[in-house]
Amino acid sequence: MPLLEGKIAIVTGATKGIGRSIAETLSREGASVVICGRDAASTAAAASELSSNTGGRILGQACDVRDRGQVSVLFDFAEQTFGGIDFVINNAGIGKFSPAAELTVEDWHLILETNLTGVFHCCQEALPRMKRRGGGYLIQIGSLAGKNPFAGGAAYNASKFGLNGFAEALMLDHRHEGIRVTNICPGSVDTDFSPRSARASWKIQPEDIAQIVLDLLRMPERTLISYLEVRPSMPPKK
Repeated sequence: MPLLEGKIAIVTGATKGIGRSIAETLSREGASVVICGRDAASTAAAASELSSNTGGRILGQACDVRDRGQVSVLFDFAEQTFGGIDFVINNAGIGKFSPAAELTVEDWHLILETNLTGVFHCCQEALPRMKRRGGGYLIQIGSLAGKNPFAGGAAYNASKFGLNGFAEALMLDHRHEGIRVTNICPGSVDTDFSPRSARASWKIQPEDIAQIVLDLLRMPERTLISYLEVRPSMPPKK
């Protein structure tokens, strides 16, 4: 029997990149998966392609995680369609980079509300549903930028520093309710999140992060890896 047979997962920001690889991996292991993206057409297309690739049950639901109403609809859809929610992979994220003095108020809110408030919305929707099932797993896709600030990263760094604090407190709040929490913090990942000129084979691949998610789900329930840093093995020498 596949490892995740009978389990139900939500993966946010899963039309491409890391989220898409995670959704595909979970489906291949037997989970029923709901993916979301902000655009309805691309979300539906990604779900259809992933279902064809894996032969599994993958459905798409458009959702902007900044909007609590849309997040509620997403979680209701997953619960009503598949019968519950066991895992949530909070992967949706956005980055815009400029010196702090040039950062617009609109971009500040876009980044903070997507990368941090969106995770809060999803976790609050997940928690009561997971409690009814006797437990669950909340996995955040953070970043090494949550510990390592860089020029031009004021909003992005702030969102990922905040996510570190939120995820750790979340773990402490709910660990005795059968709900595990992990914050995965990758370095450079070879996805469209980076400019095309920055794509490179030395970088972490999306499927590497998906494998880490699967490894976490394989861990005995008595054991929790709450924070995980992931780096390329051999980045270019400076």
